[in-house]
Amino acid sequence: MLATPADNPYQEPRSGRLTAWGNALLAGAVPPDDAATAVLGGDESHRVTGLPGDSEGELHGLTWALGRLRVLGVRGLRLALPSAGHLLGLTGPAPFNTEAMAAGEAVLAVGVPIGLVPEVNVFGPEGDRSATVLWRCSEVNDTPPADVPSLHEAEFELADGLRQATVLLTRLDVAGAGPEALQALDAYRRRGHAELLAPGYPARAVRVLESARQVSALLSIAAGGHGAAVSASEMAARREVLAPLERTARRAQVAAYNALVDEPRQGNP
Repeated sequence: MLATPADNPYQEPRSGRLTAWGNALLAGAVPPDDAATAVLGGDESHRVTGLPGDSEGELHGLTWALGRLRVLGVRGLRLALPSAGHLLGLTGPAPFNTEAMAAGEAVLAVGVPIGLVPEVNVFGPEGDRSATVLWRCSEVNDTPPADVPSLHEAEFELADGLRQATVLLTRLDVAGAGPEALQALDAYRRRGHAELLAPGYPARAVRVLESARQVSALLSIAAGGHGAAVSASEMAARREVLAPLERTARRAQVAAYNALVDEPRQGNP
């Protein structure tokens, strides 16, 4: 069974882990094996294919692949979190964008025009699931990524977005909607304090990512139909109201993960 980031709004995107820990490795902040272990997370295995110079079907482990990217001249990694009608973080060409849109995420290299899209296969019974991941590499355009804000812009937008999300949840009476909503809120609270990013990232990036994940979790609860009973048309109207906030949260996540390569080190507390 294939999975995308939308399947679990509380789980860090795998492309985010690869971006953060790959950047930490490239910056000399962590050793290769530690970076590979962090990217693996709770998955059973990650493999990489399609790197420049690879034979057809050749597969590599994470440690080797990250080292190969460095040898090829990659200086950093950027996250993309595209969605329908929003090419967030992508540069083209169209075939790569299509693959990234289907996955809901991708990683783009800095210094070498390479992009990686994860193909995730989830298996096992409910409550005991794991996943294997195949990162497919392709050539991408060497152009600025689409619609990625600075950390400063993202922080400003999120402050207002978090207020709006809280007001919406209060209006929908999510907390009083029964056990399903309470479970969703509890899942958000338990997962909201996980370690964020990787060594070497500025504190502002961590703050922005934490706020973005709060907004995403709250919006996921609201969009899931929690709160007072609503009709199909009311649910559609609710999703329309939430969509701009969801886009704000995704833009902020991308800005946070990309901070190690996109933001000046000075003046970024």
